[in-house]
Amino acid sequence: MPLVLNEPVERMEGPYRRRWWALLVLCLSLLVIVMANTALTVAAPDMTRDLGLSSADLQWVIDGYTVPYAALMLLLGAIGDKYSRRGALALGLVVFGGGAVFGYLADSATTVIAARAVMGVGAALIMPATLSLLAATFPRAERAKAIVLWTATAGLAIAAGPLVAGALLEHHGWSSTFLINVPVAAVALVAAFVLVPPSKAGHHGRIDYVGGLLSVVWIAALVYMIIEGPHFGWGAKAIGAAVVAGAGLLAFVLWELRHPRPVLDVRRFTDRRFAGSNLAVALFFLAVFGAFYYLTQHLQFVLGYDAFDTGLRMLPLAGAVFVGSALTGLLTPRVGMKLTVTAGMVGGTAALALLTQVDAGSSYGDLVAPLVVLGLAIGLALSPCTDAIMGAFPESELGVGGAVNDTSLELGGSLGIAILGSLLGTSYADHLTDATRGSGLPGDALATAQDSVGAGYATAQAIGAQARNLAERAALVTDPQQAAQLKAKSGQLTEGARQMADAVGSSFSEAVAHTSLVGAVILGVGTVLVAVLLPRKGGEAAEVSKEEPEAVSETDAEAVSEGATPTGR
Repeated sequence: MPLVLNEPVERMEGPYRRRWWALLVLCLSLLVIVMANTALTVAAPDMTRDLGLSSADLQWVIDGYTVPYAALMLLLGAIGDKYSRRGALALGLVVFGGGAVFGYLADSATTVIAARAVMGVGAALIMPATLSLLAATFPRAERAKAIVLWTATAGLAIAAGPLVAGALLEHHGWSSTFLINVPVAAVALVAAFVLVPPSKAGHHGRIDYVGGLLSVVWIAALVYMIIEGPHFGWGAKAIGAAVVAGAGLLAFVLWELRHPRPVLDVRRFTDRRFAGSNLAVALFFLAVFGAFYYLTQHLQFVLGYDAFDTGLRMLPLAGAVFVGSALTGLLTPRVGMKLTVTAGMVGGTAALALLTQVDAGSSYGDLVAPLVVLGLAIGLALSPCTDAIMGAFPESELGVGGAVNDTSLELGGSLGIAILGSLLGTSYADHLTDATRGSGLPGDALATAQDSVGAGYATAQAIGAQARNLAERAALVTDPQQAAQLKAKSGQLTEGARQMADAVGSSFSEAVAHTSLVGAVILGVGTVLVAVLLPRKGGEAAEVSKEEPEAVSETDAEAVSEGATPTGR
């Protein structure tokens, strides 16, 4: 079905009749692009073995999706506003699905990274389109409830990705985790044309392509720096990216301040409600993505769960997100977003603080409370922030508004994985060095084991295999003295393998606790900043009435009727 760019515009009475069905399509589109990242965490070990990926290769398989996704959203959101939000959604689903097919057929690190990059471009079209279409389709009185469901879907996807990937990996290879995206994207594509009303800005001048391109440059450079520096060292590449990001950001701000129709009016960040909401989203996803990164590894490697069981044990987080979202839907209209967002961030800080108690003797039961608290916190905090960010934009810039929200989310997630992931790796290596000091294990084995928790357990298994081989040789040797020597060496290696496995588990557990402490401090400081920035409930109402008159008072004028969209929508 061809994309409709010049969509019919017609003003009719009453809100779009099938708007809740349309929301289902938007949530399905969101689900698939979030799952594409979380599913990869459990597919990564199989992919690493099959393709012989280095740690750098694996890092870029994960982040090859993130760079285009984060960098392109602002520009593509503006293009969707001008030409067609539904068209942007549909095109994004096609590109995303095509990238997934490419990933299924990939047989090398380079082709997998390229496939993930194509999927990232598709996601950059889809993500802001889902929020802009939501805001355009729902009257202001219902928008907060719709955003609650949108946010809850994101929380579901965080847990559903590993669960679905784990189920597939029980009977299929890692490439199946790419292919599962194709039918979901196809269903969402067809349903978008059937259930989602056409939408575009009624009054939109020429797109600020210079500002858009500058945003691509500085965001891409920033994300690249965030990935490159902590993981691969602060060499020329990372420093060069930092310089480009800083210069690009400065050029972007100066250009946008002088442009009559900027792609993003940077003056919006002087609004405390808008700035506080973006900061809250970024900090929250820094904590969530960072915690998710190391908790899935802890469940798989230290506690020994397979991919499916790991996903299953993340479900308490998803369920708690739904409960938290329901609570914020009830509480925010009564007490204001300042209180619910702050409470959510306090809850997130508390969840990370609970994870500081993880040690070598911890079981899954010790992780349930932090997962539930973190899920409740996500549900409480994020919906009001997203609603505030979207409400700060006029109808002609809803795609840009969605892109700003999603860029904050993606930058926060990238920082979380980079900063907390790097800290986790350093802490694990340091603890492993201390735990194995004087063990007599080969130096090259220790160096390999320090690379990651997966490499540590693989090293222990390799040492154990050497011990078994020596024991088998000892059984075949006829010389008693030689047999005794082989048995003694086998026993030493068996003990060394056990020591290595114990040291890897305890070192990673201690690294999780240490990293969680740093994450809790970061989120705790951020909580104070957000609480200071966000206005009180009375201040929120005053800002809405001053800055969002259309969103509040023109519900009828903005309502969407079945099969058509009003001017500006």
